[in-house]
Amino acid sequence: MQSPCILVCSIDLVTGYCFGCGRTRDEIGGWIGYTNAERSAIMAALPARLETVERKPRRETRRSRLARERGEATGETEGQ
Repeated sequence: MQSPCILVCSIDLVTGYCFGCGRTRDEIGGWIGYTNAERSAIMAALPARLETVERKPRRETRRSRLARERGEATGETEGQ
């Protein structure tokens, strides 16, 4: 089952969207019961929603940590 969850689960009080994935509480709670078409439609709207949240997540996501670690392992650093 596809899911946009990146394990940053915190709701923006202004927009009602999760800072990590962009879904609403109702969408998160009902995700498993949605059809693939319903999930795809919601996922298509998420990038625009994430642009409207009032602040970005404070903690590092698992995805960004893994990308950073891969960069360190290959000798890449910022500014090069």
